[in-house]
Amino acid sequence: MYVDVLTLFPGMFLGPLQESILKRAQERGQLTIVIHQLRDYALDRHQLTDDLPYGGGEGMLLKPEPILRAVETIRGAAEFPVVLLSPQGRLFNQAVTQELAQNARLLLVCGHYEGFDERVRIALQPDEISIGDYVLTGGELPAMVIIDALARWIPGVLGDGESAQQDSFASGLLEGPQYTRPLTYGGIEVPAVLRSGNHAAISHWRRQEALRRTRVRRPELLSKIELSAEERAFLTQLDNLPAD
Repeated sequence: MYVDVLTLFPGMFLGPLQESILKRAQERGQLTIVIHQLRDYALDRHQLTDDLPYGGGEGMLLKPEPILRAVETIRGAAEFPVVLLSPQGRLFNQAVTQELAQNARLLLVCGHYEGFDERVRIALQPDEISIGDYVLTGGELPAMVIIDALARWIPGVLGDGESAQQDSFASGLLEGPQYTRPLTYGGIEVPAVLRSGNHAAISHWRRQEALRRTRVRRPELLSKIELSAEERAFLTQLDNLPAD
């Protein structure tokens, strides 16, 4: 996968993109990330990329010319999605991650200041994505979040090919409890089923624990997934238990 990022602050990406899974994915050629400085596409010698909004108001707006020149240059003759990182965009989640991961190439445009001149949206008709209902200084952190999430869906990036499918939200549920060595710690022992070697029983236990945890922490998610009759009965049983 090839990801272009258009930003005013390329230095913000130097550390996070050179660690752990993202670093290995780039070294193996599974992921290419190219950071573009927006100021390089400004029209004047001062490399201005923002200006005061017409009609008054607080802050500055990103000008349309540098962004549109940058997108045209980066895309060239190719056609691939442009994503504006904006608090006005659709909410980023696992389903959106899987959707974006179907593309061989993406261009992420980081917003800043008070946002984009509306002519950027009119000209590009981009996808707009927000990572949450809060306001950040710019789109750089959201871009890193999206790249990290996307990398997990690139074939071969994760050591276990099933890991991404087992993550929280991949199935619509939160992931249940996990254990590793030692067998006993703090008086708590690893559940016997996980040591049984019975893969069917382990899978069944994990699914039930995922249902249990989702019911407690994010019950609204349960209405969005398809449940078997057995799973609905299990949840009913949980609902009938006395509160802790």
